[in-house]
Amino acid sequence: MGQGGQPRSRRPRDGELGAAVARAQEGDECAFAVAYRIVQPGLLGYLRGLVGEDAEDVAADAWLEIARDLGRFTGDGAGFRGWTATIARHRALDHLRRRRTRPRTTALDQTALDRAAPHSTHEQALESLSTARALELVRLLPRDQAEAVLLRVVVGLDGPAAARVLGKRPGAVRTAAHRGLKRLARTLAPDPGATDEDPGTPAEPK
Repeated sequence: MGQGGQPRSRRPRDGELGAAVARAQEGDECAFAVAYRIVQPGLLGYLRGLVGEDAEDVAADAWLEIARDLGRFTGDGAGFRGWTATIARHRALDHLRRRRTRPRTTALDQTALDRAAPHSTHEQALESLSTARALELVRLLPRDQAEAVLLRVVVGLDGPAAARVLGKRPGAVRTAAHRGLKRLARTLAPDPGATDEDPGTPAEPK
C-alpha cells in the first residue's frame, strides 16, 4: 500500500516511475518493465547488503509478489520504491530465517544523530567506492545501520519512508544511517584519534 501525506525527497526518475506504475496497474506490461528497470538496481543493492550472493534469488521472489499485488498499491514513484523495499525486506528476512543466519554485525552501539546532509563527506565516501566494495563494508555494520544506509543511499528513500519499511521512528533511522555512514568514512580514512563511541550524541528522538 502507498504512503500518503508525508514529504519525501524525490529522485530524478520518480516522476517517470510513478507514471509507469500507473500504466502497469492498467495492464501495460511494457510499463511494468520500465518500473522494474528503474527500481531493480537499488533494490538489488539493498538485498545484497542483507543476503549477499543470494540477492538475485530473493529479488526474484520479491518481484513475483510485487507483480501479484501491484493492483493494491496506491501512491507515487517514491512511494513505490518504499513499497517494493518493504516486500523485498520481508522476503530477505524469510530467507535468512531459512538459512538460520543473520547479516554480520559489529559491537558498535546504536545511538541517535540526525542524518548527514545529502552531500556529506560520509555519503561521498560511500559513493567513491565500487559497488561491490561498498556493499561488503556495509554488511560489516550492525544490522540496523546497514539497513538504514542501504535504504537511504542505495534505494533512495527519505527518512520517513525508510522508517516505514523498517517499522521504526524516522529519528532512529536517521540515527542509524548517520552512524553507519560515519563508520564507513572512518574505515576509508581512519583517524587514529577516532573511536566508535560518540559521547556527545543526544538521546534517540521520540
